Amino acid sequence: MLTLFLVYNGIAILLNSIWRWLDPDAGFVELSPFIAGVIALSVVFGAFSGEVLRGAFQALDPGQIEAGQAMGMNRLDLFRFIKLPQIWRFALPGLGNLWVNLLKDTALVSIIALNDLLRMTNIAVGATKQPFTFFLVACAAYWILSILSEMVLAKMEARANRGIRRA
Repeated sequence: MLTLFLVYNGIAILLNSIWRWLDPDAGFVELSPFIAGVIALSVVFGAFSGEVLRGAFQALDPGQIEAGQAMGMNRLDLFRFIKLPQIWRFALPGLGNLWVNLLKDTALVSIIALNDLLRMTNIAVGATKQPFTFFLVACAAYWILSILSEMVLAKMEARANRGIRRA
């Protein structure tokens, strides 16, 4: 939420300060809530996914990379055939978890006046005075999206782990 406020308000203040410095007679610049939401969620998701990928890189067995080098593979082939399949297998559970969190965090963008599911639910509740009905529908929508995401992620993990023996 703090990142959303910083991006939406902070970047707008920064842009207006620069704009006024370049042209004192210039008008006011306003940042789109959609762009601010995309930037803020991308920054947060990118930071967390970077950590997941770093952990996946550290989990690689250096012996396999050395074996590929001994076979005469170049750097691109090493990455494509040895590193990437293993990194994908190690990182997929963490990235899937981050995806579901990102899906749920999209409800936060309603605080910067972006019309998302939660904001429209609040508007409907205000107009009809039936909070239980509309919030139940919004909850069900998020729940269904989460379940569908988990099903797709489970299939992706099963595909990435084919040929791996469980202990």
